[in-house]
Amino acid sequence: MAREVSESCLDSLLTEIVSSYSNVLYATKPELAARRIEAIGYHVGHQLSERYTMERPRFTDHLEAIKFICKDFWSELFKKQIDNLKTNHRGTFVLQDDKFAWLSRVSGNPSTEISGSAKDPENKAAESTSMLLYFPCGIIRGALSNLGIPCAVSADISNLPACKFSSAVT
Repeated sequence: MAREVSESCLDSLLTEIVSSYSNVLYATKPELAARRIEAIGYHVGHQLSERYTMERPRFTDHLEAIKFICKDFWSELFKKQIDNLKTNHRGTFVLQDDKFAWLSRVSGNPSTEISGSAKDPENKAAESTSMLLYFPCGIIRGALSNLGIPCAVSADISNLPACKFSSAVT
């Protein structure tokens, strides 16, 4: 019997984690908050990939593992596959989700520069959105690490709710 979590509960939990780390625990150190949020995502991704690959043989190459993340892993998490996968065949992969579920309720201009006054609502919204993306970056990094692919993962949002996750093998 599969265990499932309500999407609204997960959305609320993620929002609360980001809020707590960004505004309370590490309000004066956003880079530390980002690292902590990403670390939580890393552990989640590592454990989930362990669970989802338990019955599978090990992947023979990086592309096979990335395809697993795009199809099976993403389907388990978001009930849909990644919309687009690009690679330069030298260790860089770009996974694009055109309707990333965790950004579906975010409004505003996500590409706003995160500088200037913290009291500026536009900057605060952009900062919150970017902080929200450290968790899924951590999930992807943790899953790939468990599959034998050490990498760095970053996110790019320019047209909400679309999101591109770039993974560079280290």
